[in-house]
Amino acid sequence: MSTRQGRGDRRFPRAVYGRGNEPDARFTLANERTFLAWLSTGLALLSVGVGLDSLAVNVQQHFRLAASVVLILAGAACPVQAWFGWVGAEVALREERSLPFPPMVALLPVLVAVSAVLVLLGLLFR
Repeated sequence: MSTRQGRGDRRFPRAVYGRGNEPDARFTLANERTFLAWLSTGLALLSVGVGLDSLAVNVQQHFRLAASVVLILAGAACPVQAWFGWVGAEVALREERSLPFPPMVALLPVLVAVSAVLVLLGLLFR
């Protein structure tokens, strides 16, 4: 739909829904699914980070702790990406602009690789 909705200024957040035109519902729902995927990813990373440090994993303690911290921080960053990514994409859809690049897309693989290297080193130096 390409017309402004009359109820747009009553929805939260007003800074998003009060802008531009109402996009096609399929795009809004896809943006919502991406938001939920970031939350799921964050929860998974947090769980692995906590589990790695809590369980009796035979990995050298300092490397295990470092890998856990990296994973927990990555997990904590995902909901931030979810929110700001959702807002940025929704505003871009409403203003008919290109979708913004989510910074965590570049950072997340690096953080997972760093934690994998730390666990590998922890296994080698136990």
